[in-house]
Amino acid sequence: MADTTTAASIVRSYLELVEARDLDGAAAYLDPAVVITFPGGRTFRDLHDQVASSAGRFEFVRKTFDRIDVVPTDDGAAVVYAFGTLAGRNLQGIDFAEIRFIDRFTLANGLIVDQMVWNDLAESG
Repeated sequence: MADTTTAASIVRSYLELVEARDLDGAAAYLDPAVVITFPGGRTFRDLHDQVASSAGRFEFVRKTFDRIDVVPTDDGAAVVYAFGTLAGRNLQGIDFAEIRFIDRFTLANGLIVDQMVWNDLAESG
């Protein structure tokens, strides 16, 4: 997995598929033992559960990428950071934009083994 271009492409493709709600396509990028952690310590081991949880919070959320950084590890894995902003609409019909986010992924053997999500959505009201 030392190929940084491939690692960045995997993360971008995964996030785009999740946004498009092609969950089966996105799940193909996940290790069976994946752990997905969202703000507030909400942890998921299944992409469908994670998306269902978000559906109870937002009508939609879109990501704009500022950059994707890849850090190869000594064991052949990679840590990938996706930076950018979020825009969308909450369940009260209020639009939001320019909300900072960072997603941190660990990839091993070409699959995502964990994702940790940080963002400023709570600060947006």
